[in-house]
Amino acid sequence: MNLPDVTPASSLIPRTVASSQSEMTEIVLPNDTNILGNLLGGRLMHFIDMTGAMAAYRHARTYMVTASMDHIDFIRPVHLGELVILRSSVNRAFTTSMEVGVKVWTEDPQTGELLHVASAFLVFVAVDRDGRSVRVPQVIPETVDEQRHYADAQLRREHRIAEAARRKQEKAAHVAPEAAEPQVN
Repeated sequence: MNLPDVTPASSLIPRTVASSQSEMTEIVLPNDTNILGNLLGGRLMHFIDMTGAMAAYRHARTYMVTASMDHIDFIRPVHLGELVILRSSVNRAFTTSMEVGVKVWTEDPQTGELLHVASAFLVFVAVDRDGRSVRVPQVIPETVDEQRHYADAQLRREHRIAEAARRKQEKAAHVAPEAAEPQVN
């Protein structure tokens, strides 16, 4: 597969995980909650996608599109009035895509207590202005945790690829055969 190198070669220099980490903080307002006063899951997913995209964009320095949100764990509810703190980092970069991990905490604005409330893995693809995939720089894991996330991202990628192949095969098995033309004797 020949991919266009529309980005300058200097932008393909490997980057550290720390160089693209991103953080976002939001306050949970009434419009963000359900009737129980808890943050809507879809709203939290939006925050996660935005924070993940920031890390991906910083790493690749080009346009990024969300390819998948592979896994998300909602650990505990987020309540009205709490602060939501999201931190993202690139776990691993592949040819044109990268996996980004996002971890979410709440902060009680009165006590400062932090609680882990959600985690997610997303895959982003780098594209040019015309939507064509472009190469991304590799990531350099420096810490023990970053090295573990780097290795785990490869395992998740292999699982994603196997699952996509399984779904494709399943879909092909369920496609109705084309209607046979009537036979005239």
